[in-house]
Amino acid sequence: MTHRTEIRFLLNGADVAAGDVPADQTLLDYLRLERRLTGSKEGCAEGDCGACTVLVGRLHDGALKYETVNACIRFLASLDGCHVVTIEHLKGRDGGLHPIQQAMVDYHGSQCGFCTPGFVMSLYALWMENPEPAEHEVESAIQGNLCRCTGYQPIVAAAMAANRYGSPANDFLQGERDEITRRLSALKDGRRVVTGPEDNRAIIPADVADFADILSEWPEATIVAGATDVGLWVTKFMRPIGPAVFIGNLGDLKAIHLTESALEIGAGVTYSEAQGAITERFPHLGAYWDRIAGSQVRNMGTIGGNIANGSPIGDTPPVLIALGAQIVLRKGQVQRTLPLEDFFIEYGKQDRAPGEFVERIVIPRPAPGQLDAAYKISKRRDEDISSIAAGFCVTVDNGVITDCRLAFGGMAGTPKRAGAAEAALRGQPWGKAAFAAAGKALEADFTPLTDWRASAQYRMSTARNLLLRFYLAHDDTTAEPVDLLSA
Repeated sequence: MTHRTEIRFLLNGADVAAGDVPADQTLLDYLRLERRLTGSKEGCAEGDCGACTVLVGRLHDGALKYETVNACIRFLASLDGCHVVTIEHLKGRDGGLHPIQQAMVDYHGSQCGFCTPGFVMSLYALWMENPEPAEHEVESAIQGNLCRCTGYQPIVAAAMAANRYGSPANDFLQGERDEITRRLSALKDGRRVVTGPEDNRAIIPADVADFADILSEWPEATIVAGATDVGLWVTKFMRPIGPAVFIGNLGDLKAIHLTESALEIGAGVTYSEAQGAITERFPHLGAYWDRIAGSQVRNMGTIGGNIANGSPIGDTPPVLIALGAQIVLRKGQVQRTLPLEDFFIEYGKQDRAPGEFVERIVIPRPAPGQLDAAYKISKRRDEDISSIAAGFCVTVDNGVITDCRLAFGGMAGTPKRAGAAEAALRGQPWGKAAFAAAGKALEADFTPLTDWRASAQYRMSTARNLLLRFYLAHDDTTAEPVDLLSA
């Protein structure tokens, strides 16, 4: 197959054709060092503080959508066919301050100013989608932006007042939408892209079949979907990732299908893209989903990537295991399906052969009598890594627990079901005693470790308490079941 050797994208108003792009070059380094666009700041270099926030527009099924991303961990090679918008591009109708910027000034939303460009970009994305947000919607939009000196109250006030300064209908980016769509469409040539030096090569497949062929040729290549994990390999661990295959452009991996028996989600679907379909079919995951990092990470990170990297503290595997999810793996043209819990063998080892990749996730529809819950325990409520994550699925028939699936993350070297605790529940009458017995049985399932996120004692005690919490929240044998705040 003939291939292209340059990355092509739009940067603010300019066409860019960047050749010899190494796999590990970040967007932020490119903006600041090569283009001298220094409004985007480097703070944490791990996607935590939001100082580097920019917008990235991409065509999906012909529609142009802009989302906030962390430029510090987003690789330049992943932006082929995209429109990157930085703080320097914002302007009002008269060429002065943008409505978001003016609101931040008038409501005293900036002190040192280091984090301000990132906040402005996050609020800009919110304003374009929802010009009159409620306070909780503003708080959700800036989950991924850290302010150390101003305080959030004036920033939230500025966001809620921004529409008084101008309407998104009159925004410059809205006015350019048709033109940008045309220009991005023209960049799509259906060709594989191979660029960068031989030892740090970046490869962008033309389609999923081409992706499978690439992995047959380079079976040990690093697969980069959202880069929310791989990005830190580069920025924090200085780890080489080349050759790297960037798959964020593959529409077939972004498909979401609802069948009679299951919800099927492509491995390249981001948390943000999956949220509507997930929470509609599994409402208990609504509050949980909002606690997966911040908006920028949810816009980048993929469910398939969260599974494939095998982390014992990934947010999605425990809740998906509890729901009985399966994954479809592909190598070349050969596919195989296995229960998600069987994919995780031990710490750092998954049931995935060289050249094989996760293609989609299949989540069965809820069964009658099925009670579900998802919990995340972390030091910081928003945008933090789990100390413990848990997913529970319990089926009750005529007051008897007929089946159950209890899965935990952070309790072992892999996401893992609690087999002994499940056995203690199965066949027992619904009641507090059954869940107390299941909590005691957790000692046979797990020997958790102590690390900087939590002690072993804390993890075991909390896991038991989550079982009790599940019982209290779902117990309808009392006049007033305990309705606890969401995890």
